[in-house]
Amino acid sequence: MQERQIGPDRIILDPGIGFAKNDEQNLRLMQNLNALTVNAWPVLLAASRKTTIGNVLGVSQPLPPEERLEGTLAVTAAAVYAGASLVRVHDVKENVRLIRMLEAIRKV
Repeated sequence: MQERQIGPDRIILDPGIGFAKNDEQNLRLMQNLNALTVNAWPVLLAASRKTTIGNVLGVSQPLPPEERLEGTLAVTAAAVYAGASLVRVHDVKENVRLIRMLEAIRKV
């Protein structure tokens, strides 16, 4: 049997927000994302419009996906501050603007 190796330049860590996790587990992953960003591999956070955001922001019922922009922006900001290399988002323009502003603040 021939072994095949994957080079480290082809590895990205994704904590899998929303996959078989409840809201508390998803929030803890987001809160502790920096535990993953201290290693050599880039970290991807793909939490845009996820159910957890709808559950957290909804008062009596979850917000629908199209009303989760502010929550997604908060998660993107937290991911940037935790050192994530990549974020997967639906609202690209808004998230890019947020990241540019955060980067400007961090450079000062």
